[in-house]
Amino acid sequence: MEKIPSDRENGVPQIRTIVDPYSSKIELTSNGSREDLDPYVPAKNRPLESNTSSFGALAHLLKASLGSGVLAMPLAFKNAGLLVGLIGTVVIGFICGHVIHILVKTSQQLCVEVKKPCLGYADTCDLVFQNGPKSVRRFAPHIRELADWALAVTHLGACCVYVVVISESFKQISDEYGGPKWSVSVFCALSLVILVPLNQITKLKYLVPFSAIANFVWLTSICISIYYCLRDPPPPSTRNLATSIAGLPNFISTCLFAMEGIGVVMPIENEMTKPQQFLGCPGVLNIAMSAVVALYGFVGFCGYLSFGETVRGSLTLNLPQDEILAQVAKMLVACVMVLSYALIFYVPVDVAWRRISHRIPASNHRWGLAALRLAGTFLTVGLASAIPRLELFMELVGAICLSCLGLSLPAITETVWRWGKDLGPYNIVLIKNATIVLFSLIAMVSGVTFSIKTIVDTL
Repeated sequence: MEKIPSDRENGVPQIRTIVDPYSSKIELTSNGSREDLDPYVPAKNRPLESNTSSFGALAHLLKASLGSGVLAMPLAFKNAGLLVGLIGTVVIGFICGHVIHILVKTSQQLCVEVKKPCLGYADTCDLVFQNGPKSVRRFAPHIRELADWALAVTHLGACCVYVVVISESFKQISDEYGGPKWSVSVFCALSLVILVPLNQITKLKYLVPFSAIANFVWLTSICISIYYCLRDPPPPSTRNLATSIAGLPNFISTCLFAMEGIGVVMPIENEMTKPQQFLGCPGVLNIAMSAVVALYGFVGFCGYLSFGETVRGSLTLNLPQDEILAQVAKMLVACVMVLSYALIFYVPVDVAWRRISHRIPASNHRWGLAALRLAGTFLTVGLASAIPRLELFMELVGAICLSCLGLSLPAITETVWRWGKDLGPYNIVLIKNATIVLFSLIAMVSGVTFSIKTIVDTL
């Protein structure tokens, strides 16, 4: 060990370098000596199943982010206007990308300190509070519960949205080709015929082949929708460049619902062989978010430009009723939503099952899980039948759950993690995160208020 002359006599405070979780660095110790550190490297201790490449992680993140939300962006632009919608999409995309960045970075640094190969969203929030200042440690279990249930409710809301899209698509096709003229609520109830048996599949591996087909089908339906938007668009002067400020809460809520894929970020990062490539420049996250913002802005702009104030919660619902290609797109989207429902439904079931399984005898676990899945399916279909307005679900879920899950919790978690360590010059990290939390609270309160008002007005 090599001795370094101490600056203590000159009144110069010593500085300790921050250790990179994925490389060895030199640290100045308190006694003025220099030590080569050999830190715990999470990536080297991950199970063999965690073998996703950086390119594979990018593909997974894009697939998860380019879900039903992309077809909802024209509705967001309707609430904001063409110009404000473009600017707002970039701003919200930047905020969402930054919040995901700080969550993943906090999780990676925490893995080194607690010597764990990987951590999920709720695990990260819980352990940060457990290892944070003494005054906040008692809140750790509550933070875990909040993160878990926010994730579960978000996915339940998405399931309700999928049920409405499935039902409205089949209703339009039925109306066009001489089928029964039933209401959307009736078609929601009929979706149980497909969803009940599908949701009893308890192993994801059986859904993998369908998921691969769904990705191709989804891309095809998006391309058909864009074709109709670009076929004969009116001049931009016929649309609002900006709307009233009252439309901004709904724009923000819909954007958050469409764009926020924070629930799948940690599982994807946890499966990477080189997690250090998830962040940074260009990095998996930056590339994915740039592509998502560009596509969402493009679809939102073109959709609102083409259909104006009549735009629906899913772009395919605006496609012509009398053209075969448009009906094919609606059928494709409905099929994709059915498969997506089965995948997303796993999250709330897992959260609920972990909290009730210990109360059920082991011999009855199979029947208990089947009953839970059946009850959850009836719950989501019942909600969709009660409020068959697609845009209301998206705005409400985005306002309540994603404002909390996607913005507030990661900002609070980073603040607690860095408290007493490094909050930046002039406490810039604290100020930045406080601003994010304030923004999320305003978005949540205003979004919920406007959504509930609209729901009441439509009943």
